[in-house]
Amino acid sequence: MKILFATAHPFLPQMVGGLQSSSHTLATRLRARGHEVSFLCALMPGGYWGARGRLIQKLFRRKTARDTQPGYPVWRSWFPWEGMAEVVARDKPDVVVVLARQPVKMALAAQKLGLPVLMMLQDVEIDDHGGAFADLGAVPCVANSQFTADFYRDHFGVDPGVIHPIINGAAYRTATTRENVTFINPQPVKGLDIALAVAQACPDIPFSFVEGWPLKPAERESLMTALAALPNVALHPPVRDMKKIYGRCKILLAPSRWQEAYGRVASEPQFSGIPVVASGRGGLPEAVGPGGFLVDPDGPLDDWITAVRRLWDDAAFYEKTSEAARAHAARPALDPETQVDMWEAAIKAAASKAP
Repeated sequence: MKILFATAHPFLPQMVGGLQSSSHTLATRLRARGHEVSFLCALMPGGYWGARGRLIQKLFRRKTARDTQPGYPVWRSWFPWEGMAEVVARDKPDVVVVLARQPVKMALAAQKLGLPVLMMLQDVEIDDHGGAFADLGAVPCVANSQFTADFYRDHFGVDPGVIHPIINGAAYRTATTRENVTFINPQPVKGLDIALAVAQACPDIPFSFVEGWPLKPAERESLMTALAALPNVALHPPVRDMKKIYGRCKILLAPSRWQEAYGRVASEPQFSGIPVVASGRGGLPEAVGPGGFLVDPDGPLDDWITAVRRLWDDAAFYEKTSEAARAHAARPALDPETQVDMWEAAIKAAASKAP
């Protein structure tokens, strides 16, 4: 089967995040089963890929620029919904799997070309739909958590199946020296203010802040100013090999202030028995399970400090929570082969339906 994944987000290597990592792992495993996979995504300006994409589109008067950097065809476009017809004409997919970011706009572009669509529901950002979800009709959907499935069922009357993000445990499972508290993606919506406050309140604990989404100049300046007063915090650039990060991590801090639809960042370290202190909202409770603490991001800061300090200082409690984290990561719902079976069934069912 020929499967086209479509998103208005940038894709690897221009952007590294949960959406990119999960969909890349799914694409790789589908290819291993004999399917042809390609991606249509947004093109970011700047850097090698931005310059290359701009040049190709200008020289050949196209709306997309093709490369195979992740190991399969990726079509990058300033406005990917406008490039849908061009990609479909070249790749001739049997079905389009629409990811987050302007998903309605992307799905409508595919439906107008007569292609069946499967919606991969990965967030609850209605304002980012790019259109009215009802305009898609009786579209089949898969959600990344029970939280996301319930949200779309309540708001739009659809009945999504639930498949958690596919995570290649071998890419994250590692021995750890347990020497810091790690906070990934230092953005305001990810709870940057909470992470900074906890680090300030625990000067004896080393913290590692790891960049994720690109920081705007003003955001970087603000972050660097805050970190200048915190000698116990080190800032690291984005990395593809997260073992380098988790190999030093004792506790993963995920104080997100928005409704994380699942919270892949909580599952990744648990493969190495690393407990998580996270916000108790959105899909994070499903991701964290018994392998950590859930804290109200709008509650007292002391609750965050208490959770971090107990895991840091109480060795026996840490070991118990570490084992719970490892067991939670090994649950059947995160078994990749089972997940790919479910995805294959959902994609084949969607491909058999007319838009």
